[in-house]
Amino acid sequence: MKLLYLGNKLSKHGLNVTTIETLTPVLENEGFEVITASDKKNVFWRFLDMMITIIKHRKVDYLLIDTYSTSAFWFAVSAGFLAKFLKISYIPILHGGNLPNRLQANRKISAFFFSNAHTLVAPSKYLFSVFQNEGFKRLLLIPNGIEISNYSFCQRTHFQPKLLWVRAFASIYNPKMALEVLENIKEIYPKASLTMVGPDKDGSLTELKKFAKSKNLDVNFTGKLSKIEWIALAKSHDFFINTTHFDNTPVSVIEAMALGLVVVSTNVGGIPYLLTNNETGFLVQDNDSIAMATTILNAIENPSKAIEISEKSRIFAENMDWKKVAIVWKKLLNK
Repeated sequence: MKLLYLGNKLSKHGLNVTTIETLTPVLENEGFEVITASDKKNVFWRFLDMMITIIKHRKVDYLLIDTYSTSAFWFAVSAGFLAKFLKISYIPILHGGNLPNRLQANRKISAFFFSNAHTLVAPSKYLFSVFQNEGFKRLLLIPNGIEISNYSFCQRTHFQPKLLWVRAFASIYNPKMALEVLENIKEIYPKASLTMVGPDKDGSLTELKKFAKSKNLDVNFTGKLSKIEWIALAKSHDFFINTTHFDNTPVSVIEAMALGLVVVSTNVGGIPYLLTNNETGFLVQDNDSIAMATTILNAIENPSKAIEISEKSRIFAENMDWKKVAIVWKKLLNK
């Protein structure tokens, strides 16, 4: 069976690995032939490459489309319209944490694109429920996966204010909140530290470095690291903080859970469908740096609770192993 998969393959240009780069080898291991597009850095050339690839490979069995909620949404819609015209069965994979707002802002276009799809694949219960409530019928929940064997669980018996943040530096992910959290914690633990891993997506990194210096904050800005590098780095940290304004099911959070880090996240988008507050992580309100700092301080003072959360989050992550996820994909594509 032949598949065409459209998404942003931009890790070779210094950006983070996306689903197209992790799911493709899984599908290939299951015996599917997978053609992918696009790795073009320029937005226009990437869009053009995607459209040309659809026309060139219009005899595929299915077209998979990574569907985000920002400007890349229009890539997905255009691909869907072309696929409909060429009579190709297409499957949008719903990634954007802000897709619910996109459904409201572009109702007619969204209705056409999503209603004509063969199946809508939702990686989170959050987007599954949103699209279900909007009346879409052909929905399937397939979570983002990780290869669990690559993530060694680190059992912690006591916790220090050693914070890890892994994301692209972009306003939607609210990286400044991480610095504010550290600033609040330093009032109690002067030696508290923060490591921020990720590429600079919107030019905000320079200002964040200036802010950290002005506040005398101990922050290690590593830039983009490989998966192996940041997993190794995680061993010397105790808390993973997720500060985003919008989100769906971030793989970095699942990875942190697998590693045994205690995850503290903003309670936005699909996060409460991923983390259960006080069971597999801690949730605070969006942009509430004081609440996030207080939560971390409480966990340090109550290590038994932190240990319990760390162990439960690992068990949860084990259910996201690609071996289990691949079974669902294979069943869908072999229909």
